[in-house]
Amino acid sequence: MNHQDHISLLEDGVNSSDGIWADFGSGRGAFTLALADLLNPKGQIYSIDKDGSALSSQKRGVQAHFADQPHPLIHYIKDDYTLQIDLPPLDGALMANSLHFHRNKARVLDLLQHYLRPDGVFILVEYNVDRGNPWVPYPLSYPTWEKLAQQVGFRSTKLLARRPSSFLIEFYSALSVC
Repeated sequence: MNHQDHISLLEDGVNSSDGIWADFGSGRGAFTLALADLLNPKGQIYSIDKDGSALSSQKRGVQAHFADQPHPLIHYIKDDYTLQIDLPPLDGALMANSLHFHRNKARVLDLLQHYLRPDGVFILVEYNVDRGNPWVPYPLSYPTWEKLAQQVGFRSTKLLARRPSSFLIEFYSALSVC
């Protein structure tokens, strides 16, 4: 996937507002960068990952991509998003290729929902399969996500987009409302 694919997976779920978003498990920032391209320059993004070197790489990539152009303020937070983090109320949250590392997804999602404002949106980007491998241990297909989203209290879940994957068939993105 390339940058335009990342944007395509998110664009129908992100309005170009000046809202406050978080990218949980942001890694090297491919989706953080796509989110930054979609938000108004007055927006803010909290990019959260345990890997400090990935966050440093991400920061360099964002600086190179935007050069001297205005863009949302990005806060790089080296932390474990499965534990309580001090965040402001969020308009939106993103988990791209990070939920599949957790067997107990409900616990992670419950914590995440506490960060979202009422009617805040959650975008999930995930492999569209229910069977994993050592690198993607616990993926969940879109039908499985629909059920889980309802069980944990999200509403208005909808499929946003799909993109092929050379690894596990395809990716999908879905939006759910808190």
